Amino acid sequence: MNDERIQAVEAFYDFHPISLTQILQALEAKGIRQDKIKQSDLLPHDQDHYGGVAAVDRIIAHAALSSDDHVLDVCSGLGGPARYIAMQRGCRVTGLDLTASRVEGARQLSKLTGLDHLVDFVHGNALAMPFAAGSFSALVSQEAFAHIPNKAKLVQSCVHQLRPGGRMVFTDILWRQKPTPDDEAALFQGMRFSEIASVDRYQRLFAAQGLRCIDVFDLSDAWTQILIERHAMYRSLKAQTIQNLGVDHFERYDRAYDHFVNLFSMRKLGGALMQFAN
Repeated sequence: MNDERIQAVEAFYDFHPISLTQILQALEAKGIRQDKIKQSDLLPHDQDHYGGVAAVDRIIAHAALSSDDHVLDVCSGLGGPARYIAMQRGCRVTGLDLTASRVEGARQLSKLTGLDHLVDFVHGNALAMPFAAGSFSALVSQEAFAHIPNKAKLVQSCVHQLRPGGRMVFTDILWRQKPTPDDEAALFQGMRFSEIASVDRYQRLFAAQGLRCIDVFDLSDAWTQILIERHAMYRSLKAQTIQNLGVDHFERYDRAYDHFVNLFSMRKLGGALMQFAN
């Protein structure tokens, strides 16, 4: 079942409304040629998480990232946060993502912006990371772990990558109330959320791996408003999405996102930044 769920997540992001093609089309509409793209040009388009660069700045601060770090961005998508961290701190950043098309998109965007000397991207599964133990001084991730089944194995895999004195800072979608089976099924069917955890569960899982919880920063109210705005943004991309992916895909995603936003509005779902250290 886990393999089936992982494959479903990979396919979901192959057809996500925000893509390399969509970003390049948006830049072209602004009159920006591909050979003239700067990282600052990408910032309104490649931060596929909640809160834009301000959210990445928060992670940078909590993780105390510096030029000496080698950072792993778990589930790095099109690489926007990885590039931004490298640009802001001058450190090496490696992105790991399940979906090959997004890894290739991240590589292309990094090359176009001239950041490929600091940032690299690897195609792989967060439950079986293709790195040696202790390869990274810091791990980060944003709103991705809800897609991944088997949270205990995920946490173990992440902790395995950290050097002594390492830090892990991530944000994730979390249950605030006990979910119904219908809500869990609908979230997987529509958004490919395989397993959503809670703050308490994450704290127990990391403690079992020997990591201390340094901070939990509740983002639920802010994310509710962001999601309402993102839903409107996705709807504004209707013509592009239909052109690239078809009307059925747009309508299915729109219905799924509507249900997702409603769960936040009803305070069944929320989100938080969590900070751990070994």
